Amino acid sequence: MGHPVLIGVAGGSGSGKTTVATELYRQFQNESVTLIEQDSYYKDQSHLSMEERVLTNYDHPFAFDNDLLMFHLQELLARRPIQKPIYDFKIHNRQPNTILVEPKDVIILEGMLILEDPRIRDLMDIKVFVDTDADVRIVRRIQRDIEERGRTLDSVVNQYLSVVRPMHLQFIEPTKRYADVIIPEGGYNRVALDLLSTKIRGILAEKQFS
Repeated sequence: MGHPVLIGVAGGSGSGKTTVATELYRQFQNESVTLIEQDSYYKDQSHLSMEERVLTNYDHPFAFDNDLLMFHLQELLARRPIQKPIYDFKIHNRQPNTILVEPKDVIILEGMLILEDPRIRDLMDIKVFVDTDADVRIVRRIQRDIEERGRTLDSVVNQYLSVVRPMHLQFIEPTKRYADVIIPEGGYNRVALDLLSTKIRGILAEKQFS
């Protein structure tokens, strides 16, 4: 069946990268396409208290278990199933259960720091960076963290100024140079989404008849 195609979708927090990745996955959810989120691979923090977990810098590369992510990607590329971890943002830790992910012809990998680790970056066939202005990203992050993750406005703003913004400038923004495709404004860019959809459709057709 040939080598699966790995598409990486990166970008800053609130950039719209998740919207892009999930929309692409939604369009092909009944075909041989799967979605892996880097957020699922935050390190297990069971050995830390809740107070210590809150202080973790979740926008730093060290927050992720890239060794496990790398192993799981290699397994999927070898067409072997994996047990993907589940991360709970309300308790800042992994859940005890996992999700079975079967290998597919197209793997969409989404996450803000997936282009930062050269081991993971080098596995990708297509590298996408979702590029959105900082003021738009902070508004989106405020809405998401309050509505979905139970955070307060003060905590979101303080985290953005003290951690998110400096980490973006240090670790995320520089990875844009590795991208094959840069998408302004994320999921609102229908032209870019249509182009990526067409590419995936072509890959699936090629796999089907190869």
